Amino acid sequence: MSEANAGKALTVQVEGSSFARIPIRTRVVMPGDDLDEFIREYAADAVREGDLLFVTEKVVAITQGRSYLVDDIKPRRLALFLSKYVTRTPHGIGLGMPETMEMALRECGTIRILFAAAVSAVTKLFGRKGDFYRIAGDKARAIDGPTSGTIPPYNKAVVLGPERPREVAQHIKTLVGGVPEVAVVDINDLGGNILGSTLDKAGEKRLVAILKDNPLGQGHQSTPLGIVRAV
Repeated sequence: MSEANAGKALTVQVEGSSFARIPIRTRVVMPGDDLDEFIREYAADAVREGDLLFVTEKVVAITQGRSYLVDDIKPRRLALFLSKYVTRTPHGIGLGMPETMEMALRECGTIRILFAAAVSAVTKLFGRKGDFYRIAGDKARAIDGPTSGTIPPYNKAVVLGPERPREVAQHIKTLVGGVPEVAVVDINDLGGNILGSTLDKAGEKRLVAILKDNPLGQGHQSTPLGIVRAV
């Protein structure tokens, strides 16, 4: 196990109930690692009956071969242009560099990204934010770019969102006995998103509320797995 993200409580109250958020410290996941073996190694003995196991989207994507070194990505001129207008935050670079924007163009399609950028440019004039990612979709939102706080070798890589996250969640549920629910999550210091789970919509909404303060962290904590446990 591991300490929580600095300054974040291990227990929260949501909808009148208390939940423990238990980070699981692991080794660094590398391309070529097998997700099933990784889950068995670190989660199988940690979960109890009634727990919810959540897996960060990054570890799923890396084991699916969806991590690319920045030096191997050749951005087109459109990616260079669009990335200049993306607001960078202290919590992540998002699509604010040509290489991540290039991968968004490949993942989501040029027309969709251009439409999202055009709508966002107009609505920002009226003080509205977030339209770009609402239109571009989860694939664009899930792209992770390199930051100084990212664990090597991913401080020099772009990681895409995972493929078939709902199917992955269902598979992990079958893999790890005694875990009633599983979720593949994209959680950062700006909020959270459930990419795929074995939960219903109400359960996913509750899970976002439980994890919204990013108890695992997103830098050198090396905690890509976690457990939610009612207390």
